[in-house]
Amino acid sequence: MNWKLFVARRIYRSKEGGKEISKPAVRIAMAGIAIGLAVMIVAVAVVIGFKHQVRNKVVGIGSDVLVTNFDQQKSYETVPIVAGDSVLAQLRSVEGVKHVQRYSTKPGMIMTDDNFMGMVLKGVANEYDWTFLKGHLLEGEIPLFSDTASTNQVLVSKTIANKLNLQTGEKLYTYYIEGEKVRARRLEVAGIYQTNFTAYDDVFLITDLYTVNRLNNWKTDQVSGMEVAITDYNRLEEMKEGISSLVGMQTDRYGGIYYVQTVEEANPQIFAWLDLLDLNVWVILILMTGVAGFTMISGLLIIILERTNMIGVLKALGADNTAIRKVFLSFSVFLIGRGMVWGNVIGLLFILIQSQFNLFKLDPSIYYIDHVPVEFNLWLYLLLNVCTLIVSVLMLVGPSYLIAHIHPAKSIRFE
Repeated sequence: MNWKLFVARRIYRSKEGGKEISKPAVRIAMAGIAIGLAVMIVAVAVVIGFKHQVRNKVVGIGSDVLVTNFDQQKSYETVPIVAGDSVLAQLRSVEGVKHVQRYSTKPGMIMTDDNFMGMVLKGVANEYDWTFLKGHLLEGEIPLFSDTASTNQVLVSKTIANKLNLQTGEKLYTYYIEGEKVRARRLEVAGIYQTNFTAYDDVFLITDLYTVNRLNNWKTDQVSGMEVAITDYNRLEEMKEGISSLVGMQTDRYGGIYYVQTVEEANPQIFAWLDLLDLNVWVILILMTGVAGFTMISGLLIIILERTNMIGVLKALGADNTAIRKVFLSFSVFLIGRGMVWGNVIGLLFILIQSQFNLFKLDPSIYYIDHVPVEFNLWLYLLLNVCTLIVSVLMLVGPSYLIAHIHPAKSIRFE
């Protein structure tokens, strides 16, 4: 049997290290490990959950890849491209493409008896994927929008409905400026949605593609763009290249040039913000690892000082410094392991409770979601535990060399 492990186990079972002075130090060290690991587990789960939820919301509102006109500016007054059956068939034939849908936009203004505001009318056709908006529909229903007939119905956001005191079934008047002329359209509120994505909720009304194309005076096969959903977001750049090879920078029959960009390129501020969260996680991981490591170092030093008499006896019996260091390092691993067990329990319990009950809320006008999201990733969780154990033990190697300075003759008489 390994006598070093046996001695370390006996010290550990001796009421957490044994003596009165070392008990608080040992417990503080284990608490430091537990709290540090719990904070790291929660931080990683929250950041992963937050990034995925915000990303999925941005993708749900638009799509993974956008095909628009190369001459289009950062404006809702768009330049059209042709989206005929042949182009749509080409895009759908690309391996990894899940769905393709057309859309058109037209900026305008809503006026009621006592208020008005700017807006953008977004037109969609019968192939539009309503999965995302159905999950955020608060009132009413989604009409059957198409590119061949006008429904005179519209979906408005909760934000716009509150500002203009609109209810489902009400009529609203919209106005569109073309040169010196003003065109008007009366639309009926068919449903009210809320995505909590302010850049979308504050602006967009959704209606049929036919109405928007007529307001833009476009041909029946022209649209503002095409939204392409893919099966695997991790292949985003690869899919963009594949789509670009088919239609990118090609000219349609009316002179429009196809331009392909990803959702990240179309929304650079949001994704740059999400990337900054990774830096925050690294700062938390480094700080918590440092706190846990230094509490273990202080605990180990106190234990070594209290066990000076035992160290002297072991040296007198022939044990060398390396063997005795292994005893105390093994003892430290037991303490770290116990602290990590409690840290895992606390961290996983928080993730479970938050995922089920959403106790901690967020301001959706700032964070785009109304609660703190958490997402458990098994591989990152295991990696976090392994790295915490390794780093904590490595931080104790240096302080363990204090044992080499303890002399048997003096230490045996040490009280």
